[in-house]
Amino acid sequence: MDQIESSNFSTAEEDESAKKLVWCLTRVGKDLDWLRLFENTEVTIGRGLNVTHQLVSPSCPLMISRMHCMFKQRDGGQWTVTDKKSLNGVWVNGERIPVDKAHPLRLGDSIKLGVPIVGTKVEYEYILVRQRLEDIKPYLVTGPSEGACATSRIKKTKRKFNSELEPSTSSKSKLYRHSATEKSQGQPCPTDEPRDRPGTRVREEAGPSVRQHRRLDSPLERPSSPSRNLSSLQMYSQNMLVLLERMNFTQRRVEALEGEGRRQRDDPHREEQVRELQSQLEMLRGQLHRMELLERSISETENRLEVQKTQHEEEGLTKQLEEKGLKKQLEEALQEQRKVIEELALSRQGFEDVLKAKDKELEVTKEEKERARTQKEEVVTQMTEVLENELQCIICSELFIRAVTLNCAHSFCLHCISEWRKRKNECPICRQAILSQTRSLVLDNCIDRMVEQLSPDMKQRRLVLITERKGESQRR
Repeated sequence: MDQIESSNFSTAEEDESAKKLVWCLTRVGKDLDWLRLFENTEVTIGRGLNVTHQLVSPSCPLMISRMHCMFKQRDGGQWTVTDKKSLNGVWVNGERIPVDKAHPLRLGDSIKLGVPIVGTKVEYEYILVRQRLEDIKPYLVTGPSEGACATSRIKKTKRKFNSELEPSTSSKSKLYRHSATEKSQGQPCPTDEPRDRPGTRVREEAGPSVRQHRRLDSPLERPSSPSRNLSSLQMYSQNMLVLLERMNFTQRRVEALEGEGRRQRDDPHREEQVRELQSQLEMLRGQLHRMELLERSISETENRLEVQKTQHEEEGLTKQLEEKGLKKQLEEALQEQRKVIEELALSRQGFEDVLKAKDKELEVTKEEKERARTQKEEVVTQMTEVLENELQCIICSELFIRAVTLNCAHSFCLHCISEWRKRKNECPICRQAILSQTRSLVLDNCIDRMVEQLSPDMKQRRLVLITERKGESQRR
């Protein structure tokens, strides 16, 4: 009755757990290999061994780093992703996040691990969703359960090494005691599983990581990547030490049981235990042999890589020497160019000094020309005043045209004084009787030369008057 109630209770718990909403990374374009994010724990992703979800790219093994990223839920329930110094980075919504800095995530965000190879898309692209466990369970990657993840936060690496080193270990390898008095008589724990061969079955509750560790332990199925083998050398060395200890312990146990079996030959359990321990001893020797082969292969690979590294260093040194020679040539060319630039700068300075001197000379010449022009204008102005005041006929108010001087020493135009004497025979200025008149060639020549310095309008006006007066004299 108690068993029925217990089974009903466990069934109800499983139904309730299946209807619970869980966080998950759905893989874009695929209905499998979805990654569940366990609450209240750190979910690690990478190609290494000690991670929650192991991703090994078949096309580019080094695309995902050993510890690529970590997902963690905050107290408020929000998930964050942290790039653990990965080579190809973590991309959230198309942008690469900083290293070692928790980046907050929202429902529906796109998370890409690595970069696309030429001609292809990103191999690992996920979308953060939250759905019921029963809906997404068929698509989840086969991995550790929620209880296993919670236990892994408490237990240390010793348990992990045992799971790595016991690919064939099952509950059969554990011994239980019949009673306190029979401490030396141990038998395998009872199990419902078929007993094909002792120590050949893998525990299913360990998840895919145990099967992956078993593949790494086998020299025939180990990955071909040298960098991965070299990174696992330390772990394999520790595993070999553990294997040796277990083999020695099993051998001592076999010898002890054989000694007891000689004294108690009628005990069938002793014979069965001896056979099982001998089979385990053979299995451990086989694993040790495979470990030795793998370690030898890794050592050869390490030596080969060391030689390649030395060659690369020599090539790098040669390139550095060549770069130094090129750098020296470049510095010499730059020095020559600097000298040419300095000479050009000096020449430019000389040209600028010459141009400044020429500008000063031009300014001086311009000032002198301006001064001469001003003086000329003053002379012309004075000449004009003189002409207007002293060489102007009082009758016609024009410059003398064919000037004549009377006996009283006053001068007039020949035409004007001739017209005046027709009415009165006296000087228009002093009123003296006109006794004689004389042509004044000196005045005519002086006026003609001064008129040449006058404006073109005054010259034209004078020519018109001369022409008119000549025409009148001819008509008479």
